[in-house]
Amino acid sequence: MKLYEAPSPNARRVHVFLAEKGLEIDREQVDLRSAENLGEEHLRRNPAGRVPVLELDDGSFLSESVAICRYLDAVHPEPALFGSTPEEIGAVEMWNRRAELNFLMNVAMGFRNLTGFFKDRETCVEEWGQVAAETAASSVAMFDDHLASNRFLAGDTFTVADITFGVGYEFAQRVKVVPLPESPNVARYLSELGERASWGAS
Repeated sequence: MKLYEAPSPNARRVHVFLAEKGLEIDREQVDLRSAENLGEEHLRRNPAGRVPVLELDDGSFLSESVAICRYLDAVHPEPALFGSTPEEIGAVEMWNRRAELNFLMNVAMGFRNLTGFFKDRETCVEEWGQVAAETAASSVAMFDDHLASNRFLAGDTFTVADITFGVGYEFAQRVKVVPLPESPNVARYLSELGERASWGAS
């Protein structure tokens, strides 16, 4: 297998997931600033032009970070980062979707539209970026309230939902486009995530 990637929260999600599984695979960088991801070679891997993309041993390609993680979880089921019982699977899916749709996606839209990082290839709308950033910030309260009585998002076990929210939150802290509220339970939680060996994966 080979992972085609570029520095991004989505690539980092896969890195942490691989580290939790104890897996190592070959990696190849795709240069986003030079629009290598929009070139013919990469578009054959993923017609959407995004990264990361996982090349499987049979030469086929799998894109979208959660889809890649689901594949890896099926091939290497321990530890079960998407849950084991029906209840766990449902809870993990719920919190992973909340982390992705309510928080990470809005952070990304705030970043892209407010910083103009890709303004040479996409239309940036500052007002949309501002709304997305404010939506991301307002969603933090839901996570902070939940973490007041839960060690991790889906309960007592670390899962892919924690990877999504933790990586997304760190990205928000780094790009500084989201007015993150004071959230003591999220702070405790992030400190614990940072102590995991997988969290240093890059």
